[in-house]
Amino acid sequence: MTLVAADAHDQLAWLGERELDTESIIEEVELLCRVSEGLAERGVFEPQELLDLRAVGRRLGEIDATCRTGLWGGALAAADPAWGEIRLLARQFLLTTLGDWRQPMPRPVHPHTGHH
Repeated sequence: MTLVAADAHDQLAWLGERELDTESIIEEVELLCRVSEGLAERGVFEPQELLDLRAVGRRLGEIDATCRTGLWGGALAAADPAWGEIRLLARQFLLTTLGDWRQPMPRPVHPHTGHH
């Protein structure tokens, strides 16, 4: 979620030379949104956090199939307004959950080894 909430230029810098499919990013965040219901039942998420995640999931679900194809860097470079909206929703979730949306970016995974 930190990666999705980051400023576009920080996202592009994080991507660097990596070619990451837009669909992969969407699937990762949608997975978190799906499992959040069960995690909330176990007390991991507060009700407001769950509402914030649901909003992210709904907006991701509205991205049409053509925008899900291709590389995420291309979608970011094209300044697709959907990603701006998703960025704001992700920031709200992090703000509610952690008190600040600015969090350290995840360490990149090397594409062929799966290691950091």
